[in-house]
Amino acid sequence: MKKILLLLLLALSYLNNAQTVSEPKNNPAEWSKRYEPFRIAGNLYYVGTYDLASYLIVTDKGNILINTGLADSLPIIKDNIKHLGFRYKDIKILTLTQAHFDHMGAMAEIKKETGAKLYVDSKDAEELKSGGKSDYELGKYGVTFKPVQPDFLLKNNDKIKLGNTTLTLLHHPGHTKGSCSFLFETKDKGETYKILIANLPSIIIDRKFSDVKDYQHIQKDYAETFQAMKNIDFNLWVASHASQFDLHQKRKTGDPYNPKLFMDKENYFKRLKDLENNYLEKVKEDTAKKQ
Repeated sequence: MKKILLLLLLALSYLNNAQTVSEPKNNPAEWSKRYEPFRIAGNLYYVGTYDLASYLIVTDKGNILINTGLADSLPIIKDNIKHLGFRYKDIKILTLTQAHFDHMGAMAEIKKETGAKLYVDSKDAEELKSGGKSDYELGKYGVTFKPVQPDFLLKNNDKIKLGNTTLTLLHHPGHTKGSCSFLFETKDKGETYKILIANLPSIIIDRKFSDVKDYQHIQKDYAETFQAMKNIDFNLWVASHASQFDLHQKRKTGDPYNPKLFMDKENYFKRLKDLENNYLEKVKEDTAKKQ
């Protein structure tokens, strides 16, 4: 009996250690720096840190939160929501643009505290359940965020509906297997804004695409994502990082509400083209290494 009990204790100890979260350190200071929350357009609000974008979509049946930053973003997001005059506990739906620790750090805690349902691109489900350990690249750091169980698994063009708002999930893999963007419409003062929350497809590996054995279709996924992202119909856009859509060049703290700041489609296509050029250069280099 004592032997069985000892084995059980050892097993529990192993499981606990396996789930120990080791969020990578030495991250950019901007990732944890507070930033004034503000209204972007209609029912869309920015509630993230200086660079890690978190978005609150306010509906008549509760609210949707997209992305949660690092673990230390939790009090910032809470304060930002309160500052805007909304209730933290009114979050009914959680979702994300990519299953990396810098967008998932506080997800499990917020889900636990609010009881919100978590909607994810199905291709990122395993990464959420493993706390990032199963990621093809960042998995080398082990468990980088608290594992969390998704409630709903989505595929390309699936809808997330809450009250008067419907989000369309756009499957944009490459950066992670289930990277995605969101598209929805919002109205304000007679204006209709078709908003894209974009997950830009940056490359995070130094090795050849063909060497990524646990993501065999990575090169093909990137190619398809670039093509898909060129053909989205929108008139206002933001992204997973504030720096990706030049938030701090467009808007200064205390500036008045102005949705038109985020209508620079030219900048979107320039950013996308630069990333695609990086991708094509990598494909060229990978091909040369094989010869």
